[in-house]
Amino acid sequence: MALSRRLFVTSAVASVSALAAPGPPAFAASAPGDRSRIPVSPDDTPEELVRKASQVRPTARQIAWQALEQTAFLHFGVNTFTGLEWGTGDEDPNVFQPTGLDTDQWARALRDGGFRLAILTVKHHDGFVLYPSRYTDHSVASSSWEGGHGDVLRSFADSMRRHGLKVGVYISPADENQYLHGVYANGSARTARTIPTLTEGDDRTPDRYHTLRATDYGAHMLNTLYEVLTEYGPVDEVWFDGAQGHIPPDKVENYDWDSWYALVRALAPDAAIAVTGPDLRWVGNEDGLARENEWSVIPVKENQYGRTDWALSYDTADEGSRDALVTAQPKTDYLQWWPAECDVSIRDGWFYHPDQLPKSVDDLTRIWFGSVGRNSVLLLNVPPDTAGRLHDTDVVRLREFRARLDRELPRDLARGARTTRTAAAVTVDLAAEHEVDRVRLAEDVRHGQQVEGFVVEAWHDGAWVRAAAAGTIGASRILLLPKPVTARRWRVRVTGARGAVRIARFGLYRSEV
Repeated sequence: MALSRRLFVTSAVASVSALAAPGPPAFAASAPGDRSRIPVSPDDTPEELVRKASQVRPTARQIAWQALEQTAFLHFGVNTFTGLEWGTGDEDPNVFQPTGLDTDQWARALRDGGFRLAILTVKHHDGFVLYPSRYTDHSVASSSWEGGHGDVLRSFADSMRRHGLKVGVYISPADENQYLHGVYANGSARTARTIPTLTEGDDRTPDRYHTLRATDYGAHMLNTLYEVLTEYGPVDEVWFDGAQGHIPPDKVENYDWDSWYALVRALAPDAAIAVTGPDLRWVGNEDGLARENEWSVIPVKENQYGRTDWALSYDTADEGSRDALVTAQPKTDYLQWWPAECDVSIRDGWFYHPDQLPKSVDDLTRIWFGSVGRNSVLLLNVPPDTAGRLHDTDVVRLREFRARLDRELPRDLARGARTTRTAAAVTVDLAAEHEVDRVRLAEDVRHGQQVEGFVVEAWHDGAWVRAAAAGTIGASRILLLPKPVTARRWRVRVTGARGAVRIARFGLYRSEV
């Protein structure tokens, strides 16, 4: 996967109100009332930029995705058997020979590890497809595995749903096999294409055909997407990256993002389109760690047929503060709700290598607090081995990781406590003194991300004493106190905000580690 090697080219005091009713239904990106992006003008003042940022709201699909908190990646394909991280596109399909594919085992291990969605590498940069596609011979259908009738995607999707997990698909825009066959980067024009494009002997009778502009390769991707999104049940995340793979850098295929996005929206309207997509962004590293202050509203530009892109660099330390909004303004088309997904592998590589070991529980816990605890979603890769199973060592580590998180954040001491809300603070009375060393906060992001600064305080000897302070909150902020603090009354006080703040969660915990 190697994202880092492959990707693209004065505060107002807030008011705090009670939780509102459940959020609105999802809208398409162009639907009336969609407030997930607001245009920026070169004439906007710094104050106007902040006002616009305060008005950006997530879509229902983005809210649903953020609530998942912890999702899984499954890198599996010819690379699993060749030992490579990036394939070549000319592999013999017969190298793909899992001796005991068990996707139910994947699903059980992920479910028991606390994951709620899993993304399978349906097509990596090599172009090898894990289902029998009508549009390429570089697939499981050309392998002798299962007599040419194997379908990893079918097994994966059925197993995930059977065990209560949502389904995501990774479809690499780069395709080394299609490059070798003269389809990728062949210089063809963008013309109207009919999707699905029926093949010889095709027995499909679609209820609707889609006419979309694309190159030859763009149409190949559209047909691949059509198969995946119409034949394997509901999909909740479609994951694109921007890698070139081993294709020569002068052989450029300008991807038909607008048409790809439109087809996904038509066929899977609830699916979040990630990393090169309008719904979710890459956090900017492969360490699984978000910024200390991670904004979900950031400046973006639009290029290459509608691709959502950073106005600042993907690895900028500050993507969304007031200063960042001003710095990015000359390149900004929109302020957009574009939350961060933090990807990292449990092993050093993205595909399985027998000489690698999983990260320690301490490392995974640190990553979890550095992603989920910083207004982001963790995407942890757990690669199946050559048998087609998650290695026993990884399965045990996932179970240990889940147990550790349960000890880090056991019973919420503030659940059911008496709560008082004032103009800029939420106070909870625990009815008795308790030790606290973990604080969990969340804004009701249906009303945007507003908090720019806050303090957590404990009542001690007749006065409020600071226990912790930080900048952003967003959908999830978790603070680890350096040592336990004992108090009966606690409060979170907003010290800076862009607009009216609604605190949805104020949890207090005493860890058991």
